[in-house]
Amino acid sequence: MIGGLGPLELTILLGLFFVLFGAQRLPELANALGRSKGEFQKGLNETTSAAKVASTVTDLEAGGRTPDQVLIEKAKSLGLNPTGMEVDDLEKKVAALEALTDETE
Repeated sequence: MIGGLGPLELTILLGLFFVLFGAQRLPELANALGRSKGEFQKGLNETTSAAKVASTVTDLEAGGRTPDQVLIEKAKSLGLNPTGMEVDDLEKKVAALEALTDETE
């Protein structure tokens, strides 16, 4: 029994499909359905695995911290108080301070 259908119901459905689509068209439909399912699974796997790898590498490089947290820690280590600053402004100031410290060393 497939999905609660007995052998008689399956035979009737198969006969109905033959009448509607013809004996030659049914294998083509099944083949197309199988190929489309395979393509869908392939695309789903590629999308899912790519996102996981990219986020895992980013998380490992950041030590599990968000990019904003890393930026705030850099600012604090350079002597900046990041409280109330916009992220863009903070990035510019951190980059400028890092450039200054690189020049003085």
